Amino acid sequence: MFRVVVLYEQEPDAESYAEHAAICAQVPNGVFRHGKVTGAPMGEAPHAYYAEWEWADEPSFQSAIRSEEFMATGKDAYKRGFPQPTVEFVELS
Repeated sequence: MFRVVVLYEQEPDAESYAEHAAICAQVPNGVFRHGKVTGAPMGEAPHAYYAEWEWADEPSFQSAIRSEEFMATGKDAYKRGFPQPTVEFVELS
Protein backbone atom coordinates (compact mmCIF):
# COMPACT_ATOMS: atom_id res chain seq x y z
CA MET A 1 0.00 0.00 0.00
CA PHE A 2 1.25 3.49 -0.86
CA ARG A 3 0.30 6.91 0.48
CA VAL A 4 0.97 10.56 -0.10
CA VAL A 5 0.85 12.32 3.28
CA VAL A 6 0.27 16.10 3.46
CA LEU A 7 0.77 17.92 6.79
CA TYR A 8 -0.13 21.57 7.34
CA GLU A 9 1.21 23.61 10.27
CA GLN A 10 -1.87 25.86 10.05
CA GLU A 11 -5.37 24.74 9.21
CA PRO A 12 -6.53 25.94 5.76
CA ASP A 13 -9.79 27.84 5.36
CA ALA A 14 -12.54 25.21 5.66
CA GLU A 15 -14.73 26.37 2.75
CA SER A 16 -11.81 26.75 0.37
CA TYR A 17 -10.36 23.39 1.45
CA ALA A 18 -13.68 21.66 0.80
CA GLU A 19 -13.48 22.90 -2.81
CA HIS A 20 -9.84 21.79 -2.98
CA ALA A 21 -10.73 18.35 -1.60
CA ALA A 22 -13.17 17.84 -4.48
CA ILE A 23 -10.22 18.33 -6.87
CA CYS A 24 -8.05 15.98 -4.79
CA ALA A 25 -10.72 13.27 -4.98
CA GLN A 26 -10.31 13.23 -8.78
CA VAL A 27 -6.78 11.78 -8.59
CA PRO A 28 -7.14 8.33 -10.20
CA ASN A 29 -7.18 4.91 -8.55
CA GLY A 30 -6.86 6.09 -4.96
CA VAL A 31 -8.74 7.25 -1.92
CA PHE A 32 -8.43 10.81 -0.55
CA ARG A 33 -8.96 11.69 3.12
CA HIS A 34 -8.40 14.83 5.18
CA GLY A 35 -9.11 16.27 8.60
CA LYS A 36 -7.96 18.21 11.64
CA VAL A 37 -5.02 17.03 13.70
CA THR A 38 -6.43 16.71 17.21
CA GLY A 39 -3.30 16.25 19.32
CA ALA A 40 0.01 14.55 19.93
CA PRO A 41 1.28 12.07 22.55
CA MET A 42 3.40 14.75 24.19
CA GLY A 43 2.94 18.50 23.99
CA GLU A 44 1.41 20.47 21.15
CA ALA A 45 1.00 18.77 17.78
CA PRO A 46 3.33 20.40 15.24
CA HIS A 47 0.62 20.17 12.56
CA ALA A 48 -2.96 21.41 12.51
CA TYR A 49 -4.33 19.66 9.41
CA TYR A 50 -3.74 16.37 7.61
CA ALA A 51 -4.54 15.00 4.16
CA GLU A 52 -3.64 11.78 2.40
CA TRP A 53 -4.16 9.72 -0.70
CA GLU A 54 -3.90 5.94 -0.55
CA TRP A 55 -3.31 3.36 -3.31
CA ALA A 56 -3.37 -0.42 -3.12
CA ASP A 57 -0.21 -0.99 -5.18
CA GLU A 58 2.87 0.70 -6.58
CA PRO A 59 1.75 0.82 -10.24
CA SER A 60 -1.43 2.68 -9.25
CA PHE A 61 0.58 5.04 -7.02
CA GLN A 62 3.18 5.76 -9.71
CA SER A 63 0.51 6.38 -12.32
CA ALA A 64 -1.46 8.67 -10.01
CA ILE A 65 1.44 10.89 -8.92
CA ARG A 66 2.32 11.47 -12.58
CA SER A 67 -1.26 12.27 -13.56
CA GLU A 68 -2.66 15.62 -14.63
CA GLU A 69 -5.17 15.34 -11.80
CA PHE A 70 -2.41 15.04 -9.17
CA MET A 71 -0.52 17.99 -10.67
CA ALA A 72 -3.75 20.00 -10.60
CA THR A 73 -4.01 19.53 -6.82
CA GLY A 74 -0.68 21.28 -6.20
CA LYS A 75 -1.53 24.09 -8.59
CA ASP A 76 -4.91 24.57 -6.92
CA ALA A 77 -3.43 24.63 -3.39
CA TYR A 78 -0.86 27.23 -4.49
CA LYS A 79 -3.53 29.34 -6.21
CA ARG A 80 -5.67 29.28 -3.05
CA GLY A 81 -2.73 30.44 -0.95
CA PHE A 82 -2.81 27.49 1.43
CA PRO A 83 0.06 27.28 3.92
CA GLN A 84 3.11 25.44 2.57
CA PRO A 85 2.64 21.80 3.66
CA THR A 86 5.06 18.97 4.28
CA VAL A 87 4.43 16.30 1.62
CA GLU A 88 5.86 12.79 1.85
CA PHE A 89 5.46 9.52 -0.04
CA VAL A 90 5.03 6.40 2.13
CA GLU A 91 5.15 2.69 1.42
CA LEU A 92 3.32 0.61 4.03
CA SER A 93 4.53 -2.89 4.72
